[in-house]
Amino acid sequence: MSSPIDWRAARHRAAVLSRPGPRAGRAEIRGLVTVLHTSAKEAPGHVADITGLEDAAAQAARRPVYVVDRARWAEANIGMFRHLVGDLLPPTTLPGAARLGGEELGVMLSYLSTKVLGQFDPFTSADGRGEPGYLLLVAPNILHVERELDLDALDFRRWVCLHEQTHAVQFSAAPWLAGHLAERMTATVSSIASPEGGGQRLARTVRAVVEAVTTPRGETPKAQALAGPLVDAVLTDEERERLAEVVAVMSLLEGHADVVMDAVGPRVLPSVARIRTQFDRRREGTGTLDVVTRRLMGMDAKIAQYRNGADFVRAVVHRVGHNGLNAVWAAAENLPTPAEIADPTAWVRRVHG
Repeated sequence: MSSPIDWRAARHRAAVLSRPGPRAGRAEIRGLVTVLHTSAKEAPGHVADITGLEDAAAQAARRPVYVVDRARWAEANIGMFRHLVGDLLPPTTLPGAARLGGEELGVMLSYLSTKVLGQFDPFTSADGRGEPGYLLLVAPNILHVERELDLDALDFRRWVCLHEQTHAVQFSAAPWLAGHLAERMTATVSSIASPEGGGQRLARTVRAVVEAVTTPRGETPKAQALAGPLVDAVLTDEERERLAEVVAVMSLLEGHADVVMDAVGPRVLPSVARIRTQFDRRREGTGTLDVVTRRLMGMDAKIAQYRNGADFVRAVVHRVGHNGLNAVWAAAENLPTPAEIADPTAWVRRVHG
C-alpha cells in the first residue's frame, strides 16, 4: 500500500518538462531580479493607499519573496499540494499507479509553470518550518510577457508585484482565510477519496483541486466548468457546490487584486492602461495548441469568472467604498456566495443592511 501520487516522480517530471524560458544575459537577469524584489517590497504600501488595509499591508511587506524559475514554481506547488491533501489521498496497491499519478501531476504543473507570473502561497512556509505565507515571482514568464507584448519593463514588473502583494495583504487582513480555504478544499478531496469515489474518479478530480489551489495569474476556475471537460463530469452535486464556494472566494481574491493593480493609476505606473489592454488580449490564448490545451483543462472559460470577480469588487466599492468592501476580511460568513459574485447588491444588502 502506498500513496496514489509518487511525489518524487511529480517533481522529476515537472523539472524535466519545464522549459527554461527566454534567453537573457547575466546583467539583464540580475536587473530583473533586483527590480522584482524592490517592486515587491514597495507594492504593499500602494495597496494600503487604495484599500485602507494599512496594518495588513505592513505585515505583508515582511513576508518572504522569492524570484524563481518555472521548475522551482512547479516544485513549490507540489509541496503545497502534498501539504494540503497528501494525507487524505487513499493508498493504492496497483503497480505503477503512484508513479503514473506523479507523472500526471508533474506534466500538468509543467504546463501551468509557463503561464504563471506570480503566486502567493498562504498555506505553507518556504522552509517548511516558519510561518505560512510567501510570494513567488516567476522571472522567465514575466520577461517573456513583457517582451511579447512590448511593454514598459519597469511598469509591468511593478504591476505584477501589485497583484501578487494584494493577495498577501488579503490573507494578512483575514488570518482565518487560509484555514477556511484549506478546510473547504480538503473536504472536497476527502469526499472524492472515499471508497465510494473510486480511484479513477479521484485521479481525474485531483486536477480540479490542483487548479483551485494554484490559480494561475489571470485565470480563475469557472463555477459552471470547474476543471474542464476532463474532470467536471465526475463531481457529485454536493462536491460541485463545495468547490463552487472555493471558486467564489478565488474570484473575489483575483478580482480584488485586479482592481487594486489598475487603481494605482499613471502616477505610479505611467503605462498602466496599455498594460491592461495588451494583457487582456493575451488572456484569450496564443495559438491553436494553447487554446485546445486550455479548453481541455478548463482554463479557457475561466476568464469570464475572473472578470465577474473584478465586476463584483468594482460594484461593491461603488456602493460602499473600499472600507465597506473590507468587511469580507472580517469573517467567513462575510465572504460572497457564488450567487452574490454575480449579484453584488445582494452581498451589500446582506452584509451592510
